[in-house]
Amino acid sequence: MMLVVKKLSAVKIGVISDTHIPERCEKVPAEVIDAFEGVELILHAGDLTSTAAIEELKKIAPVKAVCGNMDSLEICKNLPLKEIIRIGKFSIGLIHGRGNPKYLVDFVKNQFAEKPDVIIFGHSHKPMNEKINGTLFFNPGSPTDTMFAPYRSCGILEINDKIKAQIIRLND
Repeated sequence: MMLVVKKLSAVKIGVISDTHIPERCEKVPAEVIDAFEGVELILHAGDLTSTAAIEELKKIAPVKAVCGNMDSLEICKNLPLKEIIRIGKFSIGLIHGRGNPKYLVDFVKNQFAEKPDVIIFGHSHKPMNEKINGTLFFNPGSPTDTMFAPYRSCGILEINDKIKAQIIRLND
C-alpha cells in the first residue's frame, strides 16, 4: 500500500516508534503531544502493543503505522509490515525492524526493492538520524523507554524541496 501526499508547501511530520502502551507507559507522553503540535501526518514505526497510541495520536493528525515485532496478531492483521509514503518528490520507507540491532540498518535497507529517500524504522529504541549512501536512516527512538537508549525521544521530519530530520529528546 502506498500513501501519496502532493503539496507545494512544507509538510511537517511527527515520527514515533516503540510506544509499548500500556506496558511501558499508560498513554502517549505529554511531551510528544507538544512536540507534534502542527504536524500534518504522524508515522509510527511499530511496537504499539495496543491501539491506544494510534487513537491518541489521531487526535493530532492522521496516522500511518506498521506492525512491530512486539505487536499482537490482532494489531498486525490491520497494519502492514512496511509501507512506502510519497510526499512531493520524496519517498519514505516505513518499517519496524527485526533481529540484532547491530545489523538493523542493513535489515531495513534490504526490505525495500526501491531505494527510498528516507527509511524510518524502530526496534532498537535508539535514536538515529544519519545519511548513508544517499538514504536518510531515521529512528525516532522510544518515547516511553530508556532500557536500550540513554533518553526517551521522538522525531520530526520537515519536507519541502529537501528533507530536514530532527530527533527530539524528551524530558527524563
